[in-house]
Amino acid sequence: MSKVILISQIPLPYSHIGSWTTLYHNYLSSNHAIDYIICEKPETLYNGIDYGLVVNNNLIKIQKKFFKNPYLGYFNALEKIIEKNDKCIIQIIDNFGIVKPLLHFLKMKNKRNQCYLQFFYHGFPPFYENFLGRWFFEDIDEMVLLTHDSYKAHKNYYTVLPTKFSVLHNGIDTSKFHKVSFEEKESLRKQLGISNKKVFIWCSKDLPKKGLDFILNAWKRINVVDKDAVLLVIGANRDTKIEGVSFLGKIPNNDLPKYYQVADCYLFPTLCQEGFGMSLIEALHSGCYCIASANGGVPEVLQYGKLGKLIETPNFIEDWVQVIESFLEEKETHNISIPENLYSTKSWNEGMNTIIENAKKNFS
Repeated sequence: MSKVILISQIPLPYSHIGSWTTLYHNYLSSNHAIDYIICEKPETLYNGIDYGLVVNNNLIKIQKKFFKNPYLGYFNALEKIIEKNDKCIIQIIDNFGIVKPLLHFLKMKNKRNQCYLQFFYHGFPPFYENFLGRWFFEDIDEMVLLTHDSYKAHKNYYTVLPTKFSVLHNGIDTSKFHKVSFEEKESLRKQLGISNKKVFIWCSKDLPKKGLDFILNAWKRINVVDKDAVLLVIGANRDTKIEGVSFLGKIPNNDLPKYYQVADCYLFPTLCQEGFGMSLIEALHSGCYCIASANGGVPEVLQYGKLGKLIETPNFIEDWVQVIESFLEEKETHNISIPENLYSTKSWNEGMNTIIENAKKNFS
């Protein structure tokens, strides 16, 4: 039976908030199929999982510099595990830099044929140039993407694509992010000092690619006083006053659900090829109508418009003005029903177990 090894550059459990670290935390705290974790020593350890702890003492630092191998500590830990097991499935997350030295290490140890490499990519567009990146797909065994559209982007870009692909949609804790009743919604609004208004929300890091400036410029063109609308901006502090806009700064993750739950509409104006959009599905499950850029994996997440409004030309501010005004003028509440298990932690855990089980079958 193949053993499953997760190589992580971040110590797990991870004490801060992170999309994939949160997903793995939920997974490793339930019915999982991971046997080993290779990482630097975390503050606590998961029960029932063996660790290959990465040593980073002065001797290792000298050796890493001498051999020009920043992953030496990881490979020392890995060697002890693969020597004990005939076959291993090795999971790598977003770390393109480790793949080539890992392949070299496994070949030196005559272990390449005993190891199945799964690479999890949380971006959307192809990472490597077409011809210069061909070695990557020839040498890994499987690439796991967030969306089928990302696979199509890879398939259409690369002339040769000789590896297995799988798709695993992101998932969130639907016991935290869920829709509330009308009465609960009104109660939460009173707590936040909001009443009789249509509430919009934007939530992200304040980076140009996240599109906040586009939303703020669109908002300035809308008569929000007459239309009784407010915009809650989470994750950004701006020294500027805009009618109807409240900059709330960073909000603790445990408090986020109530802000989604008070909102009528979530704005997701990403200006990059987004891999998936965790906040998008948090808002969706919390009962928000979503208006989002049709970039990257977003159209697939919103089922090509079935679960929200997609803006095909998100770099045009006029398009945001038009869609927001249309939403404000509609008297009926948008009520989109989604299955509880769609994009949930439970479905992610089940999907991960299926991917591992299939890898074991392929590798038997």
